[in-house]
Amino acid sequence: MKNFKLSPSFFSISLFFIFWEILGRYISKAFILPWPTAILKKIWVLKTPLFLTHLPSTLKIALVSIVISMILGIILAILMDFNKTVQAAVYPLLVTTQTIPITALAPVFILWFGYSIWSKVLVSVIISFFPITITIYNSFKEVQKDDINFLKSLGASNLDIFLKLKIPASSHSFFSALKMSVPLSLIGASIGEWLGATSGLGYFSKRMMSQLDGAGVFAPIVIISLLAIFIVQIISLIESKILHWRNK
Repeated sequence: MKNFKLSPSFFSISLFFIFWEILGRYISKAFILPWPTAILKKIWVLKTPLFLTHLPSTLKIALVSIVISMILGIILAILMDFNKTVQAAVYPLLVTTQTIPITALAPVFILWFGYSIWSKVLVSVIISFFPITITIYNSFKEVQKDDINFLKSLGASNLDIFLKLKIPASSHSFFSALKMSVPLSLIGASIGEWLGATSGLGYFSKRMMSQLDGAGVFAPIVIISLLAIFIVQIISLIESKILHWRNK
């Protein structure tokens, strides 16, 4: 017990929720600011539809989006690294995709794909693939010139340099990109469901809002946040096992 210590983050998070609970009960208007215990109660009461109907729908969209975002981001990062012309042509387009309000694109996707999974997947991919692309691309560029020149002096080709130097050097960035894509994909899936869906946590939150049920609106948000934290922690654990040499 003498060695037991509570982290500063535990105190800060605890104080935040205590303050939120007190403020919410003081305002005493749950449709404006529901307090944490009221949200937890709502989650428990509605656990069946939340966890058996809406959560699987959101997870399906997020999973497909993560896979597409990672594949698209890695391919674009590799192409930009290999060819400066491609980089000059593609980079402005990548930035442009982030300047278009997603709420303006979502209705268009619904017109194209209806209320199927793909309209929500596109929304999620647009939100999540950009930071993945940039993170991996920058990791390629951070490889030391001296290391590249050394391999070239040994007769290594550009492909050899990429496979034997750049990929190992950017392995940590891959996991960083993956950890970024998880929350963004979940957020994107929820936004897509909010704008047009028949199921999912985003749809559930929108339905609760129409009923002025503040705790019901916050319940999916809490689930998404906890889910994202859990998945990111799992990815971090896998990263520490695979890239154990970085911890030495």
